[in-house]
Amino acid sequence: MAEIRLETLAHRYSPGGTYALKPLDMIWRSGGTYALLGPSGCGKSTMLNIISGLIRPSEGRVLFDGQDVTAFDTGRRRIAQVFQVPVIYRSMTVGQNLGFPLVCQGVPAAHRRKRVEAIAERLGLTGALNRPANALTADQKQLVSLGRGLVRDDVAAILLDEPLTVIDPQQKFELRRILKEINAEFGVTMVLVTHDQTEAMTFAEEVIVMNTGEVVQAGSPRDLFERPLTRHVGSFIGAPAMNFLPATAQGGAAVVPGTGLSMPLPEGAGSALSLGFRPEHARLATADAILSGTVTRLWFEGLDEIIAIRHPAGEIRLRAPAGTGLVPGDTAGIALDPGRLRLYLDDRLMA
Repeated sequence: MAEIRLETLAHRYSPGGTYALKPLDMIWRSGGTYALLGPSGCGKSTMLNIISGLIRPSEGRVLFDGQDVTAFDTGRRRIAQVFQVPVIYRSMTVGQNLGFPLVCQGVPAAHRRKRVEAIAERLGLTGALNRPANALTADQKQLVSLGRGLVRDDVAAILLDEPLTVIDPQQKFELRRILKEINAEFGVTMVLVTHDQTEAMTFAEEVIVMNTGEVVQAGSPRDLFERPLTRHVGSFIGAPAMNFLPATAQGGAAVVPGTGLSMPLPEGAGSALSLGFRPEHARLATADAILSGTVTRLWFEGLDEIIAIRHPAGEIRLRAPAGTGLVPGDTAGIALDPGRLRLYLDDRLMA
């Protein structure tokens, strides 16, 4: 395991070109779980490949436990990388696949066999050790890829590049559970790249949200949900996304016209204002409603319903317990704890 430090790190794929990864400083503690979250092309895979040594950054340094490894190739960094498509040696058995990194290191056969059996047991692959690896299911192949990293005693970090994309939903849940347990047991630093917020929020202690090559916000899943620093984070985190309604400056407050939504406005604030709140933080109401509108859509999500309400200020979505009895065309009122409101100026959080 290793502490990973990124110092003024940035990358352009051509001299003088646009930044694929804008300058950043970051520290990932040894043994932590991290997720790089963002849409395709946001720079998350570029960052991961710089850490692994597949790409040498055009600017800045990468340090493992204080050692500058920027010029090191992947082998010298002691990195295990698991890719979106499982990488297995098709001509080998599962056991041979798991033990191959130890063969390359010249580890004695007895120790190699003991280590392979221990990792196979941990991953639920004991019964498959003598099977051809190419006969496994997609999720089992990913476990083999992961096991090849865990079998080594000297791994500094495991880098996971969208490894759950090809896995069905139930197996994704199981693999996330296994990854968390492995992290707790082995204390290995893990970094997951994903565009799926559920994967990121359920796996990582710290989520790094990226957009257009920039780290927009880094924090715990709760921090990102409760206090998104930009409208992009508010929209990318949460399902449904955060509600944003345009506001105007009126007498020292930011006010959404036609509603009871308002927040104190710092002096000198500009005009591009909006108020935001999570669908989970609103509730259906009558007497204490701060706004009302027409129900346009409802959809079922197990114990909850998502209700879309049309208001002159914009569409609003809220999450309510299933069985509200509402149908499209009904009028519905919404109440909200003022402490849940967030004020944004030019798409960035003010309060």
